[in-house]
Amino acid sequence: MWRAASYLGVEAGAAAPAITSGLIEFSGQVCLCDPQARTAIYRAASPRQRQNVHRALAEATDPKVNPDQRAWHHAQASPHLNEDVAAELECSAGHARARGGLAAAAAFGERAAELTPDPGRRAHRALDAAQTSHEASALDAALRLLALAQAGPLDELGNARAELLRAQMAANPDRGLLLLKAAERLEPLDAELAREAYRGAFEAALTAGRLEPRGGTRRVAEAVQAAPPAPRPSRAADLLLDGLAVLVTEGYATGTPMLRHALTAARDKEASSEEAWRWLPFACRMAQVVWDDESWDELSARLIEAARRAGALTVLPAALAEGAAVRLAGGQLTMAAAMTREAEGAGRTTGDPVGQCGPALIAAWRGQQAEAAALIAAATTQMMARGEGRWLTTAAWANAVLYNGLGRYDQALAAAEQASEDPGEPGLATWALAELIEAATRTGVTDRAAGALSRLSEATSASATDWALGIQARSTALLSDGGSAEQLYREAIGRLGRTRIRTELARAHLLYGEWLRRQGRHGNAREQLRSAYEMLDMMGIAGFAERARRELAAAGEAVRKRTIATPGELTAQEAQIARLATAGHSNPAISTQLYISPRTVEWHLRKVFSKLGISSRKELRAALSDLDGVLLPA
Repeated sequence: MWRAASYLGVEAGAAAPAITSGLIEFSGQVCLCDPQARTAIYRAASPRQRQNVHRALAEATDPKVNPDQRAWHHAQASPHLNEDVAAELECSAGHARARGGLAAAAAFGERAAELTPDPGRRAHRALDAAQTSHEASALDAALRLLALAQAGPLDELGNARAELLRAQMAANPDRGLLLLKAAERLEPLDAELAREAYRGAFEAALTAGRLEPRGGTRRVAEAVQAAPPAPRPSRAADLLLDGLAVLVTEGYATGTPMLRHALTAARDKEASSEEAWRWLPFACRMAQVVWDDESWDELSARLIEAARRAGALTVLPAALAEGAAVRLAGGQLTMAAAMTREAEGAGRTTGDPVGQCGPALIAAWRGQQAEAAALIAAATTQMMARGEGRWLTTAAWANAVLYNGLGRYDQALAAAEQASEDPGEPGLATWALAELIEAATRTGVTDRAAGALSRLSEATSASATDWALGIQARSTALLSDGGSAEQLYREAIGRLGRTRIRTELARAHLLYGEWLRRQGRHGNAREQLRSAYEMLDMMGIAGFAERARRELAAAGEAVRKRTIATPGELTAQEAQIARLATAGHSNPAISTQLYISPRTVEWHLRKVFSKLGISSRKELRAALSDLDGVLLPA
């Protein structure tokens, strides 16, 4: 700054009044103590004054150390079109992105387009900047730059890219068809970009769900299979695309192994890839389709990291919602709630609200009927307005879980049938079959349960993960008798115990305990029901926990009834104790530091474990890291 000041003939003594008044500080960096003053000073200057200062700052900036800052100041100092400055900005966009994410890269691209004299080059730079602005969730800027690009002239590839970008920014349910048309136009021009468009068309069709009446997923699958094959060696994204196309057209037996292979390739891919956040949402969705909890957990964490690192605000809310879904399946409801709140905040920032979907699912698992009903109704209104028909499946599945937990099996059966009514819908529609089987066996309509088991087994047998086969074994046990049923329950517990899906493991213990009690084996039943109750209660899954408590009482073991309520966040003292425990301090050491007894420390830690859905100090570090400070008071 002092070098720039010297270029303008400003001496160091000129800063004295500002320093004395407390307006500015010099402590390694220059700091204006009031951001509003900084803005006011800049805006009060004339255009010529600003240009002169930017020019001096550009001259004072080392091009080897900070090429992006130098380019930006040159651009702000330029009063006219200037290809040299525009080219410098374009070359420095990568540095700007590394420093400030996609938003910074978009600003560099927009200014480069504004300074470009040649109309054709300006159109292409505007198109690149429009794409980056869209990815940074700056929709107004993206639309403005896209209009500038389409004013042209653009070549055939440029026009096809512009069509693709407009399709990506369209609303459901039109987005899928527009992306499909863009993909077909791109095929002879850029095969890689065409496949990205096909992937987007698949995602749009899956999101539109039953609101897409034209067989959207099958239409996309057939188009993918008719398109030129992916280049060799195929990328993980290509393998995922081809795998889903085969699953849709040929069924689970053929498509699932391809998707499992694709997910393995995705996990092996370097996490530092700058484009990872573009295809990882699709990969997470496919992990759910094929019951691959390990890939779902790892890739969702990688997606959040990649979206944050790139500043991909278009993706970040959905990435956080995906992470919350993983935590929910793992029984970590408090962590899921924290990530859901962060997703909602990110959505409000970008103008693309996530809505009440996450809170509705959490309320359903917690057994909070009134709250879940209100949230599901609000989310349904919002999702339908956005053309996201898959929410209808999600809402019905959530209701099936809620009512199975509350023991209201007639309502659970109706909801599960609604959720699974489309046999071609992957993911939650298939998960809902397990809810249907449980509700149908409890209401005595075993024919419906048997049909659902046949459909479920087609998907779970093809997947052959412990999660899939555990659910299959548990569901089959509900329709079995004697030693066969017991063997299947034990298999379900063994398999689900090797997964991250702790909610379903706890429910397997519950169902096995219920079966044992009906067999008159009360001692064995109490063992299973106690495990179920302790797990479910610790997770905050109060509806199912209450069901386990009632069964325990019927088996001869009294357990105090607890109310169905939202687990509280960590108190200040709990947070402090959790931090000290994470740092490796023993209970006596913590008690000494905080002037409380070791017994009190132990009591607080038990509460922390319960709220975070964990069971040991080993898991505490990861739990607090995942919460990212959201639940921890200062």
